[in-house]
Amino acid sequence: MPQESFTIEKQNIEKEILKLQRKMRTLKNRQRRPVVNSIVRSMQEYDITPEEIAEAFNRQTKRAEKSSTTSKTPLAPRYRNNETGDTWTGRGRPPRWIVDAEAKGTSRDTFLIEK
Repeated sequence: MPQESFTIEKQNIEKEILKLQRKMRTLKNRQRRPVVNSIVRSMQEYDITPEEIAEAFNRQTKRAEKSSTTSKTPLAPRYRNNETGDTWTGRGRPPRWIVDAEAKGTSRDTFLIEK
């Protein structure tokens, strides 16, 4: 009997889940309808064709895909502080140890990493 009770309870829960999913779709469609209507009005007002929208949408999608697939690889350091082992790529704001050394008259080139 406990197994049968479990099965009935599970079926009730699954029915409730389906009911809630349908309700969610209905709510989502209600929210989307005014947005779609607004887009259509704007398209009519500015004489924009569905083809132009599709073309622009595809450009945006390609741009988004390109930016998400290009990973930024870290740059190799160009400068090293031999006393502390700190490094700097040479990009962005110089670290304090470079600024301090230059203030004392040391050239930045003395910290260049030999390749």
